[in-house]
Amino acid sequence: MDAKRYFTEGDYDLVVTDLRMDNPQDGFELLEWVRKTRPETQVIVVTAHGDVSTAVKAMRTGAYDFIEKPLDLDLIRAQIRRAADKVLLARQNENFKLALDQRYGMEGIIGNSPPMQRALQLVRQIGPTDINVLVLGESGTGKELIARALHQNSRRHAGRFVALNCAGLNDSTLEDELFGHVRGAYTDARSDRLGRFEYADGGTLFMDEIGDMPLTMQAKLLRVLQDRQVIRLGTNESIQVDVRFIAATIQVDVRFIAATNKDLEEAVRKHEFRDDLYFRIKGATIILPPLRQRREDIPVLIEHLMKESCRRLNKQCDGIDHEARDILISYHWPGNVRQLENVIENMIALASGPRLTVDDIPPDILGHYSVETVSTTALAPINMTGGVTTGTAITSLAGVNLAELEKEAIQKTLELVNGNREQAAKLLGIGERTLYRKIKEYGVQE
Repeated sequence: MDAKRYFTEGDYDLVVTDLRMDNPQDGFELLEWVRKTRPETQVIVVTAHGDVSTAVKAMRTGAYDFIEKPLDLDLIRAQIRRAADKVLLARQNENFKLALDQRYGMEGIIGNSPPMQRALQLVRQIGPTDINVLVLGESGTGKELIARALHQNSRRHAGRFVALNCAGLNDSTLEDELFGHVRGAYTDARSDRLGRFEYADGGTLFMDEIGDMPLTMQAKLLRVLQDRQVIRLGTNESIQVDVRFIAATIQVDVRFIAATNKDLEEAVRKHEFRDDLYFRIKGATIILPPLRQRREDIPVLIEHLMKESCRRLNKQCDGIDHEARDILISYHWPGNVRQLENVIENMIALASGPRLTVDDIPPDILGHYSVETVSTTALAPINMTGGVTTGTAITSLAGVNLAELEKEAIQKTLELVNGNREQAAKLLGIGERTLYRKIKEYGVQE
């Protein structure tokens, strides 16, 4: 019916419908369809006096209210105002939840994909506890953001969040950074210096790249975690500290990760990492997926990063062309979100106009794609370990009906996201209602 068509093509917060139209069940069908398609939309039904019992049934189905004929315009206005207030209140509650997320450190973590949602749920669950946490993920996946979110969700949120990257630090430098020193401990020690443990006392210490820590320092770190006591360099006097410890390392995927990145379980087997320290820091584990394994988040990340970059660079942004966005979605992103952020900022800084196009994409990324690759990537199933399954891709588009291409793209995208329409719409760059209409139009199997 026309009502469904209008509803799928626009954003409507309120629907007023007669219960009986051409077909006595039309009003009920529309009500049930609206409640299923967009539950937050309110529906007011209009009914004749003799149909009050039917209207009550409609209320039980999910209608906001019913109005009897003959219609009273003042009553209709009042009901519409109340329904609109309900919609507004629901939106304010959503904004309040978002504000809470921002207050508790979730604002920089973007992702609706299942693995990211699992990670965020763990943050909410274990954040309020004092359990040690091990965050696993490739470089650039946002491990420090997760650590900061854990800190903000803990009872220690008023204390300091202190971060230290262990990569490239030798024993003496790392020991000084962690434990500090007293004046005269060595030639250049002209005054006392707090170490990271002391500085984080009462707060959170985040140690990134802990897999690169030398074995001799691992033993000293273990002693501190067990005894909660720090001894500064140059003294034998211990200092009691109360510190929550969060460690992050790299989870190696042998197909994508450099040899210097550590898989702690493998490092333990090779006696490169102490097993007692590993079990000490592994109180709870949060695994962050690489960006290539959550491509459905890339469109949202692009929009977010564009807004942030435009704000920082004080430039006007009018969006990104579909073709350019498809290339960014299809790229394998070895540097993950950090690399995507740098690319977006580079594109905006050098763009000749307010809207990003393929011409703005850096050559090192654009060079991975020919015109044919760009055209077929969206139609090819995405291998969730990072690539495109080229064996089933459409290799030639010449002479193919455009409607068939669109149907195929929708079908493959729905398969990729396991039928999740919201994620599919984001990947395809269309509205969810437009996707619903096209699914019906093309008879796409979900």
